[in-house]
Amino acid sequence: MRGGKNIDQYKRTILFMASFIGVLLYSLCFAYVWYKIYAEQMFVVTFYRRGNYFIIGIYYLILFFFSNMYGGLKIGQLKRTEVVLSQMLSLFLTNVIAYMIISLLAFRFVNPLQLFIMMLVQVAISIFWEMVTTFIYNKIFQPWKMLLIYGEHPAADLVYKVDSRRDKYAIYEAVNIDEGIEVIAEKMKNYEAVIIGDISAIKRNDILKYCYANRIRAYVMPKLSDIILMGADRIHVFDTPFLLTKGYTLSFDERLVKRFVDILLSLLLIVIFSPVMLISAIIIKVQDGGPVFYKQVRCTQDEKEFDIIKFRSMIVNAESDGVAKLATKGDSRITKFGAFIRATRIDELPQLFNILKGEMSFVGPRPERPEIMKEYKETMPEFPFRNRVKAGLTGFAQVYGKYNTTPYDKLKLDLFYIENYSVWLDIKLIMMTVKIALKKEATEGIDEGSTTAEKGDLGVDVQDAVKEVVKKEENSEG
Repeated sequence: MRGGKNIDQYKRTILFMASFIGVLLYSLCFAYVWYKIYAEQMFVVTFYRRGNYFIIGIYYLILFFFSNMYGGLKIGQLKRTEVVLSQMLSLFLTNVIAYMIISLLAFRFVNPLQLFIMMLVQVAISIFWEMVTTFIYNKIFQPWKMLLIYGEHPAADLVYKVDSRRDKYAIYEAVNIDEGIEVIAEKMKNYEAVIIGDISAIKRNDILKYCYANRIRAYVMPKLSDIILMGADRIHVFDTPFLLTKGYTLSFDERLVKRFVDILLSLLLIVIFSPVMLISAIIIKVQDGGPVFYKQVRCTQDEKEFDIIKFRSMIVNAESDGVAKLATKGDSRITKFGAFIRATRIDELPQLFNILKGEMSFVGPRPERPEIMKEYKETMPEFPFRNRVKAGLTGFAQVYGKYNTTPYDKLKLDLFYIENYSVWLDIKLIMMTVKIALKKEATEGIDEGSTTAEKGDLGVDVQDAVKEVVKKEENSEG
């Protein structure tokens, strides 16, 4: 059994202290530059001790906010490269805001060179600090030795997903739920945690209650009904608790605020990105003489159809056979410039006009094609649940999933957003999209020969998948 299990209760405290020290180090860099360079350039306002402390404190809070939002503080929870990337993005945004504040206080645009040099130092500190803290974290908190409990649904893909975070989770055995609670309970004795896969609700409840009664750590894959209940209101009728699901989504005031933000933000971004859109349009036209824009029928709220607008990233008549299909890995239909604008999400910019027209929102489930919607509904009658709100430019499934995430998993993510909607959640997802746009895997295509993002069992048995990842682990240790 893992020795770090007894100190797992101190994990949050340790991570908080590591995060506090990290942000403090970056802020001390700013404090040095402020005192040595910028404080002396304030001709109108003179800063004394408390004033200087206030400016440095504001910098610390802004940096902590961005670091927390983008995951720069999630040491040991995210991959090392993702933590560093998140912290670099946080530092960049914080320093841009700091430059604006300093320029306002100085009543002129100050020289940003010192801030740029400071950021290079901060990035170097960030990489060093992440390496140190991750090394210490991995020494203290070893990966959970886990047992996977699966049912009739394919689970090999889940094994490979978990194995991608072998530094945090380690599946060493898999057992079918049909073997019975007695057999499973006996196997649990050899493990520190269990993953309860997509199994029937009745059998899952028995396992979950057993884990809870015996203080066993359980990671549970939620069902659609679980996600719906997440957004339920908690009420009591005398001594009886209820979970109230209302069946509708956003209230009138929430829709009003959401529409106001959509109009304001889309107008602002159209102005800001107009040079980028103009240059992209010229390149696409010159490239092969074809149309600049690509229009396609998609479904939005209540399955209403509309024409989504994108910059064309594929060859002309890419679907000349009339069959609707998603882009695949290394799709030959994608042009060279098309690959670039897809990777950088520039191809999505014309959708700002869809948002301005009210056909889409900034945040919401990505709009699907009617043909693909029909196909998904044959195997998932609940798929239309995601159309209870307007389709979005970005969304929960885009931030936490990938282009080739399965429709069922996307449905879960979209329902989680709908059931937990708030203005703050919209703002957070919009800001998180900036980070996601920098990740290549977010735009990865589906497998060759597929027309949708549906996945089978990868042709691999779950037991074989577990043996494969365990063997790989043993070879790496050897």
